[in-house]
Amino acid sequence: MMNSELPNIDLLNVSINQITESQCIEYIIEKLHRHIGGWVITPNLDHMYRLHHSLEFKELCCEANLIVADGMPLVWASKLQGTPLPERVAGSNLINSLTESAATNGFSIYLLGGEEDACEKSANVLNQRHSDLKIAGFYSPPFGFEKDQIQIEKIKTLLTDSHPDIVYVALGSPKQELLIKELKSLMPNTWFLGIGISLSFISGHVRRAPAWMQRIGLEWLHRLVQEPGRLAKRYLMHGVPFVFYLMYQSIKKRLKLCNK
Repeated sequence: MMNSELPNIDLLNVSINQITESQCIEYIIEKLHRHIGGWVITPNLDHMYRLHHSLEFKELCCEANLIVADGMPLVWASKLQGTPLPERVAGSNLINSLTESAATNGFSIYLLGGEEDACEKSANVLNQRHSDLKIAGFYSPPFGFEKDQIQIEKIKTLLTDSHPDIVYVALGSPKQELLIKELKSLMPNTWFLGIGISLSFISGHVRRAPAWMQRIGLEWLHRLVQEPGRLAKRYLMHGVPFVFYLMYQSIKKRLKLCNK
């Protein structure tokens, strides 16, 4: 259920909250103080491609409470159509900034997903960065867990027993969204965030792009160089053509509004 309390825009028939990273954090922390949980989705260009082409995925993501733009192309497109998003709100940034705020406010986190050593190492890194942080637990399910009901039940038990305030789900899309849909009804006071590869960034298993590449929207290129076999089709065959389509549709919408 898309949040109606915060401003949002329509980008290619997808509602995206028109807020900054700090506003996103403030909103989550305020809700946690009131014992209200929720779900944050941070769509990048790949998410937008699937949101545009898959009604099933779009209906799934529409259940989130907050949708904030992770990808710079989404920010550019919003400006082209005359409804500018204030900034990029990346999941890989939120796991650091939101965790810092959680530690300050006494809220706990749980790390779910990633490679086993990356998950544990990320927990240690975050603990070292934030001395007051409460880590309720961490678990990296085995490959193919989504087809194993025993594993699904184990995840549910681990989470409901540990009562975390925030759960970072690093399983890649759409696995993480499908799992969050199952979990959130069991934990109505908890906030869930799908964060993709972010635990590999924190643990150091994968090098994140330099800040200047992130600012100009070239983080995808940095990733592609590191993992060409896995990412070439996604980025080159789907991503690049879709960027042009997204920009074209944004300009078309701007011109339509200007002609009214």
